[in-house]
Amino acid sequence: MSKALVIAEKPSVAQDIVRALTPIDGKFDKHDEYFESEHYVVSSAVGHLVEIKAPDEFDVKRGKWSFANLPVIPPHFDLNPIDKSKGRLNALVKLIKRKDVETLINACDAGREGELIFRLIVQYAADSTATTRAKGLGKDVRRLWLQSMTPAAIRDGFEALRTDEQMLPLASAARCRSEADWLVGINGTRAMTAFNSRDGGFFLTTVGRVQTPTLSIVVEREEKIRKHIWRDYWEVRGTFGAQAGAYEGKWFDPDFKKDKSAPEGSAEAEFKADRVWSEAEARAIADAVRGQTGTVTEESKPSTQASPLLYDLTTLQREANSRFGFSAKTTLSLAQALYEKHKALTYPRTDSRALPEDYLGVVQQTMAMIADEDLPGPLRALAQHARKAVNDGYVKPTKRVFDNAKVSDHFAIIPTLQAPRSLTEAEAKLYDMVVKRFIAVFYPSAEFMVTTRITQVAAAGTTHHFQTNGKVLVKPGWMAVYGKEAAEEGDDAHLVPVQPGESVGNEDVTVTALKTKPPARYTEATLLSAMEGAGKLIDDEELKAAMQEKGLGTPATRAAIIEGLLTEKYMLREGRELIPTAKAFQLMTLLRGLGVEDLTKPELTGNWEFKLSEMEKGRLSREAFMDEIAAMTQRVVQKAKEYDRDTIPGDYATLSTPCPNCGGVVKENYRRFTCVGKHGGASNGEAEGAAGCGFSMTKIPAGRSFELDEVETLLSQHKLGPLEGFRSKAGWPFTAELKLVQDAEANNWKMEFDFGEDAKKEEESGEAIDFSAQTTLGACPKCNSSVFEHGTNYICEKSVGPKPSCDFKTGKVILQQPITPEQLAKLLDTGKTDLLENFVSNKTRRKFKAFLSWDAKSGKVGFEFEPRAPRAAGKTAGKAEPAASQAVAGKTAATKTATARKTPARKTTKAVAAKKAA
Repeated sequence: MSKALVIAEKPSVAQDIVRALTPIDGKFDKHDEYFESEHYVVSSAVGHLVEIKAPDEFDVKRGKWSFANLPVIPPHFDLNPIDKSKGRLNALVKLIKRKDVETLINACDAGREGELIFRLIVQYAADSTATTRAKGLGKDVRRLWLQSMTPAAIRDGFEALRTDEQMLPLASAARCRSEADWLVGINGTRAMTAFNSRDGGFFLTTVGRVQTPTLSIVVEREEKIRKHIWRDYWEVRGTFGAQAGAYEGKWFDPDFKKDKSAPEGSAEAEFKADRVWSEAEARAIADAVRGQTGTVTEESKPSTQASPLLYDLTTLQREANSRFGFSAKTTLSLAQALYEKHKALTYPRTDSRALPEDYLGVVQQTMAMIADEDLPGPLRALAQHARKAVNDGYVKPTKRVFDNAKVSDHFAIIPTLQAPRSLTEAEAKLYDMVVKRFIAVFYPSAEFMVTTRITQVAAAGTTHHFQTNGKVLVKPGWMAVYGKEAAEEGDDAHLVPVQPGESVGNEDVTVTALKTKPPARYTEATLLSAMEGAGKLIDDEELKAAMQEKGLGTPATRAAIIEGLLTEKYMLREGRELIPTAKAFQLMTLLRGLGVEDLTKPELTGNWEFKLSEMEKGRLSREAFMDEIAAMTQRVVQKAKEYDRDTIPGDYATLSTPCPNCGGVVKENYRRFTCVGKHGGASNGEAEGAAGCGFSMTKIPAGRSFELDEVETLLSQHKLGPLEGFRSKAGWPFTAELKLVQDAEANNWKMEFDFGEDAKKEEESGEAIDFSAQTTLGACPKCNSSVFEHGTNYICEKSVGPKPSCDFKTGKVILQQPITPEQLAKLLDTGKTDLLENFVSNKTRRKFKAFLSWDAKSGKVGFEFEPRAPRAAGKTAGKAEPAASQAVAGKTAATKTATARKTPARKTTKAVAAKKAA
């Protein structure tokens, strides 16, 4: 008997489909990777199982990237299995090849990415089946299109399966988006890397359709901060006494009108009604009203505020970052664990904030579960609010919550019918956020009484106005669910009452000197908002409309984009702020200078989205779109190939530290820091050597960009580091110090790498080393003597000298993680450091976090890892569950200790050590 293979995107969806089909097709037998009934075999992917790649003949290994091999525009794309999902892919291929399977049903998510996941799996199965690419599988293909996962909706979907022909336009758009991203990313990255590596080394300069415009948003904000002109202004506040008590008001100009045409950053753009721009005028206002009597007018009107909408992933990440400081990556990981491991949340990678219209019954059951379930810890308090929602009939079919038109591939994030157990503190915080929002969205609006009070004081022929605002919560409505949080939000000021026509006396008046502030730096919360609303930055109405629902990236990829920018050292985290590095500014300068600024703009995504939308409607061919992408790729590569790298225009710095050779002015251009003479004769951006003494050094030694403060330190102290992030010519990372040394032959100074060879020679010389000028970091764990900094290491004082009696030594940088003196002191005092998060594995090149600890048994400093969460009670997940779920459910990991090894990159860079960096 012939069967249909149903391929869902996730195991949980496969299980939902099985539950929905059981009443009409009978019992399903459960196997390791699939379920099977009389007419259906149901299995799933776990997201993307394969990725596109160029054919082998187009693959150029890292370290060999040059313009000679660009552009890379292959005639077709091969597929590579994703390593972590190979088992699931092989199982699906085996099912697809079954002779009794005559129909393939795509039950992946209803959208472009769901279409792509299915098409690539089938393509991989066909290629692995046939000896020639053209042969194919000979299977019928159908599409299950679901926006709701209720059993009835699933059964209705099977009754209305779409044909393969109907889905071909969407499939073309999906493939085009994927292949175009690959072409722009690979060619842009290799072209900019080749451009920046022309002087030797390997300066990896990554470029991407989403990551580069995102970085541009951060860089442009930082440019505004740097260019901000601090302007003084004053505020005047008065305290007035009424019969019922005192209140405060702020002076303002009632005739003020904002000049909307004022250029951004100008003084006029910062004018506000309550700002006074001279101290004398502010003092005059204060003197005029001091001790005088005023009259009061007041307007009070009711106001309502509806609850916020349900969470999509971006909103959840944004608010978790604002409230708890969670990174976007952390929030996604927590939400994924609540979905996969605890089964407590619906699918989190969604951009929808509404639910399907047939979900009313499910929501009512969920609300009842929260009302009746004995939830753990602080979550228990939410039961009373859920109970009130059930008893008072708050859960109704309102369009604000239930709207098919506002549901895309997935619906909003809500709790499931499964009450969670054994949540970590972080998981509980996120679950609490989702449950509160879920309950609150059905509650009535909060009601306020908003009062605006104007106090007018007539003095010396002039009337001065003071404004006081009050917002009193009358009926909390949905805010009751949030308790104190909402009460604090909803009660801005408790205004003492005044009688109609009452006169009030001025009891005090103060003048406060303030300064205008630059725009705030982006946090992950505000950057996620900027990425989501990037379409607002576009002037073209068609492109803006195309990006209205998209933004930069997707909810599922935005966290990874931000993490990628941090990993590539384009940005740094400082507290909650994201700060662009010198490497980021250098990339923006390069792309602008080359005339390929469209790579930095969200218009590129807008243009793609518009054309892909046209393709989905059958108005644009796949070939025409890809021809445009190929032409754009060739243009980007050609621009980089032809441009003279010494003349890239930009906003370059003049250093405050003088030239170490002649005391002249040192200026920056695109590639170098160069002396331009005692009078600063060369203009910004001019090639080195203009009117200077000849001193010059590269801005990117061994592929690492200097920050300006680092250059100032190197010029003034003649040494810097150790620093991590350098790369050898083969692309391997290494760590080293930099120093400026006299070059007798050139009669000037030059920059060199210092791998601690001088300190090593000093140690090996047998001569006593003087540590008297240093403060000890603590007691040596081997011999109880003192430990000091020395070269690129921390060493025991007894490990050097004529008769060394100890061998304790550990590096200042281990696997690219700088070890600060404070952390080493903590290790010596307590046995281990704090949890350090930026170690980079030599094998996988991935970051990992660990403690450094003293292992007395081996007599070495080693790694100690956080213990894994204990196995949850009950049965373990079956093999059909997601791999991530199985990994989390493992036994508690014993604390590991591994010797901290030197990076193999040092071997690679021995030759580099002998060479000059400049």
